[in-house]
Amino acid sequence: MRSHRISYIEFSIGFIPLHSKLCHFSVFLMKDQGKAKRGIPAKSEFNSWYPAIVEIADLVDKRYPIKGMDVWKPYGWKAMSLIDSITRAEMERTDHQEYRFPLLVPEDLLEKENRLVAKLKAARDAGVDPSELRLEEEDAGFKKEVYWVKHGGENELDIPMFLRPTSETPMYNMFSLWIRSHADLPLKTFQIVNTFRYETKQTRSFIRVREIHFFEAHTVHKDEDSATLQIQEDANIVQNILNKLCLPNIISKRPLWDTFPGAWYTTAADVIMPNGRTLQVATYHHYRDQWAQSFDLSYEDENGQTQFCHQTTFGMSERLLGAIVGLHGDDSGLILPPAVSPIQVIIMPIATHITDDVMIYSTNIKKELQNSGLRIKIDDRNIRPGNKHYHWEIKGVPIRLEIGPKDISQNQCIISFRTGGKEIIHLNNLVPSIYSALESISEILTNRANKLFDDMILPLPKSTILDGKITFSEPINEGIVYEFPFDGNDADAELLERKTGMTLLGECNKPYKNPIPCIITGKLTTKKNHLSRMY
Repeated sequence: MRSHRISYIEFSIGFIPLHSKLCHFSVFLMKDQGKAKRGIPAKSEFNSWYPAIVEIADLVDKRYPIKGMDVWKPYGWKAMSLIDSITRAEMERTDHQEYRFPLLVPEDLLEKENRLVAKLKAARDAGVDPSELRLEEEDAGFKKEVYWVKHGGENELDIPMFLRPTSETPMYNMFSLWIRSHADLPLKTFQIVNTFRYETKQTRSFIRVREIHFFEAHTVHKDEDSATLQIQEDANIVQNILNKLCLPNIISKRPLWDTFPGAWYTTAADVIMPNGRTLQVATYHHYRDQWAQSFDLSYEDENGQTQFCHQTTFGMSERLLGAIVGLHGDDSGLILPPAVSPIQVIIMPIATHITDDVMIYSTNIKKELQNSGLRIKIDDRNIRPGNKHYHWEIKGVPIRLEIGPKDISQNQCIISFRTGGKEIIHLNNLVPSIYSALESISEILTNRANKLFDDMILPLPKSTILDGKITFSEPINEGIVYEFPFDGNDADAELLERKTGMTLLGECNKPYKNPIPCIITGKLTTKKNHLSRMY
């Protein structure tokens, strides 16, 4: 450009599919800045930023002709597969065995589940204080959410089938065939499969979809205590996984009305997204022997007596990737935790036209780092270095490694961190330096996420209750997660939810150190609760 005035240039950005809706952006090239704005909304406009960055970073293609069923692209699928690898390692560590159950489930099993849930709800209605239950609860079960298969070819099926929304019914039907004696226990299973739910709300990639990439663990135990120990193990597994993904979270025992149908209790992990909404990324459920009685899941104990088994389940989904995208990304694109970044180091040869040694050194560096267990790629495309930087910045690659003729002569290279900053490292100490840098990036992401987490949680404003109505001393902001002491009943919780328009997450696993008056009843309690807008 010959002029210092702003020029407007429209072009196709190389790393976005040319057929994409987002492939053309009007960008502004300023001579004084020399940097292009790449069509990414500011992250402060999170509801626009998130769907844009998912597609711009080439994680999925959302144009498949069924709403809520995205096409995974290689980069997004690799990131999800790395999350699965971490999960599988945890399953291996805790002696879970991987299974693969069929996708189709006969209708009579769904009816069996619905009858069970209805029975449990009736027992709950009769066995607890009615004030702890909401009125006009909808019928439980997945019947309204499943996709039905009613024909095989041109023949109508005698028994309609549906695509699994989750796998309690098909798995437990088989468990009852496998378990006979106490020697068969515990049974610890898991599978990573696609599940299907007819989601009628607004879909959002990874967060709310109709075809779900789903992890589920199902375990069977001899008694309640053994199942409770499994819940404790699940809690540990969840934190191990979320720590590697640099995701701080709130752990809550869900309220009775938000407990998974048929569970004795449900515990959930929620991540706080930058817009203040919480995203449930993991749940684990204690079933006691409730499902076992319905599915005749019993065993013969050491005394020859027949006993019903006790069960737990534990579930996660692609929401983990959605949390990573939403929490760690910035105005320039993704920032992926090193543990799940498809490429951990991108090597960028500089001035290869001057000497062939640049590519020789780059190839040797790639081999050395790959042999140490790192995921490496060389970007040897014949395009400007700035374009390469923008490409991998949007992709969220943790480290960019540059090497040119001058670096070779000095036996060094320059590494740039996606979290900011550069460093010169000697090639003789390359592998430990890269590993140290990746650890630092994980630590930075964790610290940033923790700060956002702390900033997003505020005490619920002081309240007064008059004639059954609650008022607060300050306006309620839907972009905040509110923390408060709560020891009330369901009616008290409903009062809070209706007034704030938010959802009660349940009793937090980290109580207050000292008793505080309940926000509603005034009774002293250490029980900590949270209110939030949820996805």
